[in-house]
This record gives sequence, C-alpha cells and structure tokens, in this order.
Amino acid sequence: MKNVYIVFLFLLMTSCNTKENTQVEISDEIEVKLEKVPKLNLEEANRLAELPLACVGTEYPNRLGQTLGGDKDLKSPQELHPTFYGCFDWHSAVHGHWSLVSLLRQFPDLERANEIEAWLLNSISKDNIEKEVAYFDDKNNKSFERTYGWAWVLKLAEELNQWDSDVARQVEENMQPLTDLIVDKYIDFLPKLNYPIRVGEHPNTAFGLSFAYDYALTLNETELKLLIEKRARDFYFTDVGCPLGWEPSGFDFLSPCLEEAALMRRVLSIEEFKLWFEEFLPQLKEENFNLEVGRVSDRTDGKLVHLDGVNFSRAWSLNYISKDLEGYKHIKNLANKHINSSLPSIVGDSYEGGHWLGSFAIYALNSIE
Repeated sequence: MKNVYIVFLFLLMTSCNTKENTQVEISDEIEVKLEKVPKLNLEEANRLAELPLACVGTEYPNRLGQTLGGDKDLKSPQELHPTFYGCFDWHSAVHGHWSLVSLLRQFPDLERANEIEAWLLNSISKDNIEKEVAYFDDKNNKSFERTYGWAWVLKLAEELNQWDSDVARQVEENMQPLTDLIVDKYIDFLPKLNYPIRVGEHPNTAFGLSFAYDYALTLNETELKLLIEKRARDFYFTDVGCPLGWEPSGFDFLSPCLEEAALMRRVLSIEEFKLWFEEFLPQLKEENFNLEVGRVSDRTDGKLVHLDGVNFSRAWSLNYISKDLEGYKHIKNLANKHINSSLPSIVGDSYEGGHWLGSFAIYALNSIE
C-alpha cells in the first residue's frame, strides 16, 4: 500500500509539472495575426479620388476660422479664399488639392484625370493665389492656420514639384508666392516657440515640423531644414517614456507620441534615433506589442470621426519609424491593422469625415513600402 501511495504521488507531481510547463509555453507563445497589406492601386485611387472631387468646389457648409477686424471682412468663403474655399475649411481644401495631385501623379490613367487637371489649373491660378497671399497680410490673420494648414501647403508644393507634368509646372509656378510665404512664416515663427504643442489635433508641433521638413529636404530649402533640425532637438531630444497608453483622446486624429517619433526619425541619424527611441517608446521593440485601433462611435459627428484619422496617421508614423530600422519590422503589421480598420468606411460615408479623411488614407497608403 505504501508503494502504491508513492507511485500515486510521483504521477501526481509529474502531471502537475507537465501542466505547469505547458501553461508557460502557451503563455509565452503570442499569436500575432498577420494583417492584409492594403494597396493603393488604380481601382482604390479612383475610389478615393471621389472624396476630394466632391468637396474642393463645395463652398458650404464652411468653417472659416477667421478673425474679423470689421464689417468689411465679412465676405463669402470663395471671396476670401478663391483657391481653398471648399471642403468645409481651408486646411481640408488644401489637402484635398494635395490628394488630387498625389493620385494623378501616381495614376495618370485615373478615370477623371482630365477633370482633375482642369480643376487644378483653374483653382490654383496666379490671380487666386495672390488673393490667398493677401489674406495673410491682414494684421488680424497673420497666424491663420498655424501650423497645420501651413504644413499641408508645403506638402502640396512638394507633391507638385515631384510630379513630372506640364500641368504641375504651371500650377507650381502659380502657387509659388504662397509657398514662399509659408516658408517665411515657419522661419519667423519657430525661433519664437518656446515649448512644443503636444496635442492630438491641428496645432501639433511635431506634425507641422515633419511635413515642413519633407518639403525643405526635397526642395533644398537649407535654412528651413537646419532650423527644423535644431528646434526638433530643442523640443524633443531629452524626452523619455512617452505615455502612449494615454492615447487616443476623444477627438484625436494625430498621435502625439508617434508624430514626435516620426519627426525625430527624420532629423536624427539611424544610430542616434535608435538610442533615443529605445528610451522614448521602449515597448515598441517587443514583437508582441499591440495598440488598439481608434474606435468611432458616430461618423456623423465631426469630432468623433477624428478617430478614423488617428488610425491613418498612426499608420504613416509607424511605417516611417520602422523604415530601414532593424528590429522594428513587426510594427508595419500594426500599421496595416490601423489602415484596414478605417479604409472601408470613408467613401460614401458622411461629409463630416469624407471632406478630409481621403487625404489621410492616401498619405497612409503612400507610406507602405
């Protein structure tokens, strides 16, 4: 009987050890779902082109963001902004134009290519741009669209510069006075900014600097490039432990942590960035790192639909951060997850998101290598 009891105890202990080991093996084995890689092909480009085409020439509803100096300033959106009067607000009209240029540059065979070219030549005319520039000369509106709208102007200018087309050359020339004005505004403003703005909406400093830096690099604007490199280091180089778990806020369409990281990926060497990033967001190095997508509860609410935007902007930041960076390829799958979450919903949906989300989707899709 004693021997039987000993055997029983041995079998019980063996069973417990086996079960414990199995549980450890299972808990250590994280199943990562491989997301389908979204693609910007001609079919998708035609689908997304419908969004800016539906709004760049649609004047109302409109949110001007204007500071009135008197009754004389009360004019219609198209009178105030003959180029960028559609798409609900000025900055959305700017990146609506960028969307059309980006799509046409990549896909010359777009179904509505002729219509897009005609619109660009008519909208971004010399006379219209002179009136856009004049708006910034008003003493009450010198900081208009700082820096979100400024950033999209430079992104549009960069895209025009990269488009090999007679239409692009004409439109780029027409737009040059506004482009030059925005460059000057960055150079004037950045030395005065003592602290970065770290929100998840329009004023985010890292976003504004990233797009301006891309322009400066592409167009060889050395003064702007060096200034952004200096200010990025001033603002962010000592940052550690960014609270990514606090994101997103209810109205975010940008990720403060990831936008900052994407900017520093631009201005630092790979070696320097890797050391900085391991202190700034150490959790992203883990192969099982996950970040839940932004959830939109009501796409007819102009603020709540921002969460679709945060999915796209997170994706383009993650893709930029991981570019040529050893040990971070897994976050590309996370970027795909974010794009796939919002891409099916934005075409044919409400105007509250449709007037701007196409640009975010296109930029996110362009970030995929």
